[in-house]
Amino acid sequence: MKKTIALSLAVAASLGLSACSKEEAASNVDAMENAADNAMDAAENTMDEAMNSAENAADEVSNAVDNVTE
Repeated sequence: MKKTIALSLAVAASLGLSACSKEEAASNVDAMENAADNAMDAAENTMDEAMNSAENAADEVSNAVDNVTE
């Protein structure tokens, strides 16, 4: 999926920049791919943080139950 998004952005960028020089277009495509990669990394990090928070909350509940039943 990550490569599909990056490829879609690269194609859109290259089509939109057809009036630019090849070097400018390549540079802009690279920038768009990097932006897509960064967005995907940020989304993945956010998901990891959410999962860690949920796991920590479940552990806290489990510990509270253990403390009450001891």
